[in-house]
Amino acid sequence: MNFTKTIFAGAFALSIITSGVVAQVKKKPTPSSKTKPAAAQQVKSAALPIDPGVIIGKLPNGLTYYIRSNAAPKNFAYMFLVNKAGSVLETDAQLGMARLVQRIAFDGTKGVSKSELMDFLKRPKTKFDADANSTSSFNETIFQLAVPTDTVKKFEKSFTILANWAGNISFDDADVDKEKALLLQEVQQHGKNQQERLEQTTDPVLLNNSRYAQRIPMGKEDVIKTFTAASVKSFYHDWYRPDLQAVIVVGDFDPKRVEQLIKDNFSALKNPMPEKPRVQYSVPPAPGTVVKFVPDKGVNYTAAQIVVRHPQMIVKTPDEFLQDMRINLFNQMLNSRISEAGQQRVPPFAYAQANYGAFAGRQDAFSAIAEARPGALEAAVKGITNETARAKKFGFTLTELERAKQNTLLQIGNVYAARDQVSSSNFLSQYVQNFLNGSPIPGISFEYNFYVNNIGKINVSDMNALAAKLISDQNRVVIIVAPDVDKDKLPNEKTLLDWMATAEKDAKPYNDDVNTQPLMATIPTGSKVIERQEDSIVNITRLTLKNGVKVILKPTTFKNDQILISGFSFGGTSVASDQDYVSANMAAGVISQSGVADLDQAQLNIKLRGSQLNITPYISETVQGISGSATPADFGTAMQLLYLYFTQPRKDAETWAATLTQAKSLLANRGADPASVYQDTVTAIMNNHRLRAMPSTMDQLNAASLDKAYDFYKARFANAGNFTFTFVGAFKNDQIIPFIETYLGGLPSNGSLETYKNLGMHPAAGQISRTVYKGVSDKSTVQLIYSGNYDYNEKNNLQLDGLEEILNLRLLARLPEKESGAFSLSAGINYLKIPESRYKVTISFLCATANVDKITNDIMDEIGKIKQNGADTTSIKRFIGEEARSIQSQLRQNYFWTGYLTSSAQYGEDPDRILPHIQSLDQVTPESTKEAANKYLSGTNLIKVVLLPEKEKK
Repeated sequence: MNFTKTIFAGAFALSIITSGVVAQVKKKPTPSSKTKPAAAQQVKSAALPIDPGVIIGKLPNGLTYYIRSNAAPKNFAYMFLVNKAGSVLETDAQLGMARLVQRIAFDGTKGVSKSELMDFLKRPKTKFDADANSTSSFNETIFQLAVPTDTVKKFEKSFTILANWAGNISFDDADVDKEKALLLQEVQQHGKNQQERLEQTTDPVLLNNSRYAQRIPMGKEDVIKTFTAASVKSFYHDWYRPDLQAVIVVGDFDPKRVEQLIKDNFSALKNPMPEKPRVQYSVPPAPGTVVKFVPDKGVNYTAAQIVVRHPQMIVKTPDEFLQDMRINLFNQMLNSRISEAGQQRVPPFAYAQANYGAFAGRQDAFSAIAEARPGALEAAVKGITNETARAKKFGFTLTELERAKQNTLLQIGNVYAARDQVSSSNFLSQYVQNFLNGSPIPGISFEYNFYVNNIGKINVSDMNALAAKLISDQNRVVIIVAPDVDKDKLPNEKTLLDWMATAEKDAKPYNDDVNTQPLMATIPTGSKVIERQEDSIVNITRLTLKNGVKVILKPTTFKNDQILISGFSFGGTSVASDQDYVSANMAAGVISQSGVADLDQAQLNIKLRGSQLNITPYISETVQGISGSATPADFGTAMQLLYLYFTQPRKDAETWAATLTQAKSLLANRGADPASVYQDTVTAIMNNHRLRAMPSTMDQLNAASLDKAYDFYKARFANAGNFTFTFVGAFKNDQIIPFIETYLGGLPSNGSLETYKNLGMHPAAGQISRTVYKGVSDKSTVQLIYSGNYDYNEKNNLQLDGLEEILNLRLLARLPEKESGAFSLSAGINYLKIPESRYKVTISFLCATANVDKITNDIMDEIGKIKQNGADTTSIKRFIGEEARSIQSQLRQNYFWTGYLTSSAQYGEDPDRILPHIQSLDQVTPESTKEAANKYLSGTNLIKVVLLPEKEKK
């Protein structure tokens, strides 16, 4: 079975978050003796080195290749074909042609028919997050493959397919006409959703009416209609050529063999004679500030964005690398200030951030964005402008810079420590950018040593000069996005610029409030382990502490900078009354943003800067708990923070007020967002319109109180004796048990036993159909949902996993995206044991409104065939192979083990059951899938919810 499905529902979301840096810099780490001398020599060189882990070569025809052998994930490889051929190269008679070539490539190539190609690419449920795909942009078109390397025939065929895309695409008249018609449909629909409309309005301003602004990759309808097979092939002939192409292959393989496969498959490709010169275009600068107001009927928020364009910097020398380090520190310090401003009792904005980085058209840009609270655009504009102006006029403080340096050293130190555990996918974008624009790829060993040896050279005056340069009122664009209904409330250009000028004038130096007190003044006495059990099969240790806390330990070697932490007990919001539910539901979110003990959130953030940890309390419907992560060095601090969230949560009126304001803001705008209205409808139906499934009303929010939320939180975490904690990652048991005994053993326990309440939050029986009319986009969202009671056990879970894979394979074969008009088509099956055993099958897709009934009927017809005949043996073999590969990969992931061990503890299941799982996959057969389809897709309980544009309502 797919064990990740049994991870408990609710707020379990582990993530590593850099909280900041400590007040004073620790002694910088000392490089190893193996790397330090080499680093010192490299810094003195005229150019940055190339990572020795990558093989870079060039064939006689000019094609470049990048090869890197990397064992994570095992027996798997990622492959890119990068073409320096994008829409910016199109003539006025070719607008949209780069996009069209990208589409035609999937209709077949010389020697590989379309059916063969589709069969090769068909990976509807790949567990490695890298289905075959392609993208086309201004400057490039990229084709991607993700393939197993332990299947020699398929792996070698991948090179043939990439080579055919590079130089042997078939341009049959019928294929060109078909793809042209589909592209025309795309263009006709373009601009009918919110994001596309915003892009169409803002791109000409942001791109300063340059060639980039005139070459949007989608193309133009009147031009596309003129395309012929000959004209499309001519564009392909001119720009898909070896001297403008690169092959990137990263994965678990023999690099020498891969190099030979590249030579065998790509050497015969030839460059056209004569070659067209590839002109380098850019976005020209513009003096002063350009203001653009963008009211839109599909927007449900108001936001301001400030963009300052600068010439692009490609890092090629140590001096430029040092400047890039300064930019990273600048981004970090400025965003820390913005985050702090957002935590005020009445924050100037609902959300804000700033960043300096790559832009478009050989430009970099400083960008700051602030989303306004309802009716508070002026406050948002002044708030974000004030923070950026303060950095420009007064710069940063020494303590800010020292914290940022320490945080940066810790970050790169962790990356360096985990350098042998990096996923292959992490290297791809580096090599793409190196090929496209010469971005550096010196490798983590060089980068780590460069940071360690050179970060001390960066001083406050450097940073202040950088801030003054990056934040400017020249070559600047200010964009205001707002709901169309509010367009009469928007300021004019003069008023907006006056707001900004006032905020700049009022800017004052930043006061860095450094708290030097320890996180905890008194360490708890704790309690000892009274019971210890070893499970050598899956290498876990179970502990019971004297206060009743239960602990599961699983040390791993997957990532040496990561320890994942998870704790739960039963209860959750299910034990809250209906009257107090809204307060209870907000409790954990408010507490997690309020700080702990005597420290408010801003003070806590400063206290934890420099610590690589994240601890977050949560309360879901049936459980309350803690999720988080830490590096081994910060594990003790993480345990202290965990202890304080149990024993000294902070009651902060400002945080409550800000949270309530944001909730009301979201509620006020929610009814204008088609996706939100649609999803609210689905949620209500799936929970039989129970009060707790509905969005909170304004009256409910007004009735909620901080006292109720705080008291509910305290009650949920008052009895640690009901909790089970799981620790997975880079530790030895004897190293962390003292922390566990001190901090978990010191938690309060009253000996009572609590559990959740089953509130019956599931849909009513029978067939239900609803249509939601909202928005203007001529696209429809459809969900078909089967559900019912379920006998939760290993056998049934396996059969549902198999049925899910079969559904995806069959539906995608029947309804290929480009031909059927069904987009994002997928089938998902979930099964739960808590609060009661239930299953749910969801089939969802997007399509043109005219195709809803046709595609729905096709889906129902395909389901009928599975119910009649079951799955074919080819599909079953594919499921077994993918599932086995998935489990083998998951067994090497800390996140998997954390979720799996936690859910096993919740469901009372034996964690050893995972080991024979692969051997049990042969229980999925044609007959078993037929039986499962008839049982779980009977249609007795079937919900259909459709989103249509308002114009369709009669």
